Amino acid sequence: MKKVIMYLAIIAVILVIFFVLKGASPMSPKTGDQEYSPKIDSKDFISSINNPFYTLVPGQTFTYKGKTANGVEKNTTIVTNKTKNILGVATVEVWDRVWLNDSLIEETYDWYAQDKDGNVWYFGEDSKEYEDGRVTSTKGSWEGGMNGALPGIIMKAHPAVGDSYRQEYFKGEAEDMADVLSVTEKVTTPLGTFSNCLKTHDWSKVDSNLNEHKYYCVPIGAVILEVDVDSGAKTELLSVSNK
Repeated sequence: MKKVIMYLAIIAVILVIFFVLKGASPMSPKTGDQEYSPKIDSKDFISSINNPFYTLVPGQTFTYKGKTANGVEKNTTIVTNKTKNILGVATVEVWDRVWLNDSLIEETYDWYAQDKDGNVWYFGEDSKEYEDGRVTSTKGSWEGGMNGALPGIIMKAHPAVGDSYRQEYFKGEAEDMADVLSVTEKVTTPLGTFSNCLKTHDWSKVDSNLNEHKYYCVPIGAVILEVDVDSGAKTELLSVSNK
C-alpha cells in the first residue's frame, strides 16, 4: 500500500510540473474548458467564404423585416471590405444593425472565416445595444482568444440532420447552439419559393430567450426566414443587393 501511495504521489508531482511548464492548469481559461477546445490553425483557412448555405461577398447587403410584440423591426446586414486578424486568421467583418419602429436598438460587428473543408467559423462580435441614441449595453461581445472565448461554427460544410454544434463560446456570456432539423425544407418568402433548404434550431445555454428556427436556402446563401418558436413571430429576408 505504501508503494502505491508513493507512486501516486510521484504521478501527481509529474502532472503538476507538466502543467506549470505549459503555463496552464488543466482547466485553464486560455483554452476554454475541457468540454470545448477547437484547434484553430491559420493555415487551415481560406480568404473567401463561399459555403452554399452561408456565403459572404464583400459589398453585399441583406435587408430583413419582421413584426414583434413591440413593433416593426428592420435589420440590415452588410458584408464589408474590412478584415480583422483573430487567432492568426484574417476574418471577414460584417456590419449588422437593427431598428425598432425606426429607432436604432442594436449594432454589431461580426467576424467570420471559412476553413478549407468548407465550415464557416464565427470568431467574435462587438455588440452594442441602444436606447434613445445611447449605448446601454455591450453584453454578449466576445473575441476568440480573449478572456477564454473561442470560435464556433456558424455553418457546417455538409450539415446533416442530427448535427448539433456550438456557434460561439464565451463561458456564461455567449453560448449559442444550433441543431440541424432538416435539409429538405420548402420555404416561401417575399424573394420567392425555395426547395431543399436547411432548417436549424438555434438556442443558447445561457439565454433562455433564444429559441428560433432558421432557414438557409441556396442560391441566396443566407438566412431567409427566422421564426420565434415561442411567439411564432417571423423575420423575413426582403432583398439582397450588391455594390
